Amino acid sequence: MSHAPVEPQDPADLLITSRTLDGKHPLDPGVRVPYGHVLYAAALTGRSPAAVVARLTAFGHTDVQVPGSPLPDRVSLDDAALTRTEGHHWYREPWVDVTEPVSLRRIVETAGYTRRSPADVARRLTALGYRIGGHGPLPESPDPRDVMLIRTDARGDGTWLDHGDEVPAAHVLEIATSLACSPHTAATRMAALGLRLPYTPDAADEVLLRISEVRSPRWLGRYTPPPLGHVLAVARETGRSPADVVARLEELGIGGPGGQVPETPEQDDLVILSEALDGAAPWLTRNTVVGLRPLHVLRASLVTGRSPAEITRRLTELGHRLHENALLPETADEADVRLLETVDRSYLDGVHLEHVLRSASLTGRSPADVAARLAGLGYRLADDVEYPDVQGALAAS
Repeated sequence: MSHAPVEPQDPADLLITSRTLDGKHPLDPGVRVPYGHVLYAAALTGRSPAAVVARLTAFGHTDVQVPGSPLPDRVSLDDAALTRTEGHHWYREPWVDVTEPVSLRRIVETAGYTRRSPADVARRLTALGYRIGGHGPLPESPDPRDVMLIRTDARGDGTWLDHGDEVPAAHVLEIATSLACSPHTAATRMAALGLRLPYTPDAADEVLLRISEVRSPRWLGRYTPPPLGHVLAVARETGRSPADVVARLEELGIGGPGGQVPETPEQDDLVILSEALDGAAPWLTRNTVVGLRPLHVLRASLVTGRSPAEITRRLTELGHRLHENALLPETADEADVRLLETVDRSYLDGVHLEHVLRSASLTGRSPADVAARLAGLGYRLADDVEYPDVQGALAAS
């Protein structure tokens, strides 16, 4: 003679046998009861997990999920909270599955919403009977960026790196850019999370990767190849050869600067490679479309005392080029520098009447003089205009 399970009457039993652990919405008799439900019910009622399993069985719930290890004697509410899932997928997977190894994503997400370290979460879940997917220690410090470090696709629910996965160097650079942090910081944290990198993070990488300290640090990224000036400056600062600096940057997923990297830089290289001609960042970047600005060449000539032709030759050796239409004077002239400071046209652009008049107004030279000098420097005057030979107000004053 079979006996039907009794109906729960005690408030604690009503809580244990409810789907939402609030005494309402009873559990379906034919559905497996998750282990997380058992632990959370134990924490809420002050009973042991074994006692909760016994009560569930008494009320007809014979398919109760338990770990392969002995049940803990007691469970705190804080620890039980580690077994609940958060986010938009919680209704599909409200509890961490004790039959599967706990993924790295689950650990870092749980660490994030409970404000614990990944190591603490892993320890507590292990003590509750869960198996951690990876081997080796996890970080003892919390970091809310962890969940972004292991995400490889931001679409939908995304795709995620797991314990022991290999991380491409490009992923490190992309995530560092997204988080506005040093690629070395991102790489170090990923390694601490048990991910495999194609290189060993080195504290010296910080110097190689930092391209600016203005206002806040800026770092080289996947799509920002290092200017040659940066490579030479880092080599000088660290005592490494330029070739060694380039090789390490390539290991970190960053391409070379383009052009020949000199084994022994010349004395003026850092000066002519710096935008302000002061031997410091920001550095001149390669422009493969319109080439070097003649203004930079003439300024560099005046600063170094070398001819424009010599400056052009050296910058060409260092990977830059002068546009084929450019015509530079034999010697640099302050008047040409002042004129070119008013020109925002490249050798691919036509110089029109409004541009000539603007430069004439800003320099005090006549429009005819401006037009003639720009043509002499290789610029293409697009309009068939007879420019007046009358000086502007600046020259008169």
